[in-house]
Amino acid sequence: MKLLYGVQGTGNGHISRARAMARALAEYDVEVDFIFSGRPAEHYFDMTPFGDYRTFTGMSFVSRDGKIDMLATARHNHLAQLRRDIRQLDVSDYDKVISDFEPISAWAARQQGIPSVAISHQAAFSHAVPKHGETWINRLIMRHFAPTDYAIGLHWYHFNQAILPPIIDTSLPNATTVSPVAEKAVLVYLPFESLSAVSELLLRFSQPFVCFHPEVSAPEQRENLTLMPLGKESFHSALHQCQGVIANGGFELPSEALTLGKKLLLKPLSGQFEQLSNVATLAQLGLAHTMNSLDASAVREWLQTPAVGAIAYPDVAKALAEWLVKGELDQTRSLFHHLWAQVDYPETVEESILDFNRLSTRVEPNRLRLQRLNR
Repeated sequence: MKLLYGVQGTGNGHISRARAMARALAEYDVEVDFIFSGRPAEHYFDMTPFGDYRTFTGMSFVSRDGKIDMLATARHNHLAQLRRDIRQLDVSDYDKVISDFEPISAWAARQQGIPSVAISHQAAFSHAVPKHGETWINRLIMRHFAPTDYAIGLHWYHFNQAILPPIIDTSLPNATTVSPVAEKAVLVYLPFESLSAVSELLLRFSQPFVCFHPEVSAPEQRENLTLMPLGKESFHSALHQCQGVIANGGFELPSEALTLGKKLLLKPLSGQFEQLSNVATLAQLGLAHTMNSLDASAVREWLQTPAVGAIAYPDVAKALAEWLVKGELDQTRSLFHHLWAQVDYPETVEESILDFNRLSTRVEPNRLRLQRLNR
């Protein structure tokens, strides 16, 4: 079997998910080629698991100071180049095309009649899951940005929908790995905020922080603040050893943090529907605290709160790799039930989920009732 795997390169979470899938697929007699789009080729890092991968310009959003800049986004994206890349990408030799919200691979597969499968968090939004800040433009983007024949959505909770738990990067180093994290430090990853604004916020505290940011080129110590350049091993080592995480509203980093029992403080990227939905959902499920701006009072309050405990998610990548290789793309019900039956939430989270379900059925009685799957 020969697969083409397209990955949206604008967020490191997509790439982390693809690493887990690459390792799972390597256990089978499958040839997998990877393509990435949405980021300049020189800005990718730690890409060894993907072999001789290719990059394309693709499409991406431009942000400034924690907000989507729609004018800059329009100037930055070149639709003519996107159309050329879709037309020129030959997928005729592949048995299947997999897309993690990557448009070139998805559209090339559709135009050339090759079966395609979406495996992404974005695919979950085609179901009745919580949505916040959604507009008709968001609905169009989710539906048409990277269309596929089949879709596997990923989320922190099933919401009684045909979606799967998160894919967690199981290659995380153990806690003894050398890292720059001081005792009881907090990991900070706010790539959509300016480094100066993040530093100004964190330097108000005596609490030790380790901050990874794309504007940092070399490790630097500023009082209680350790600044670090982006890097998979150092970042994941810090994630294992920290007491909590302050981040934007992506999907993969909160997923990894929750499996390690780290408390979360999240600040969504303003104007980004997916991040607004993620942050609001985690707050409603009792899994994270939130702030709408770089708010020192919110940080101070959060530092005094305990973590909710670790969530045990199963090896979703392994199950999906087996499902893809078997080729029974219409057979998903047993996969969904099997994986969710293995999820173990802390008791406090179970209580928050029950409260969330009661609120959902009371406020929105016409929507599909949210309840736990029978185990």
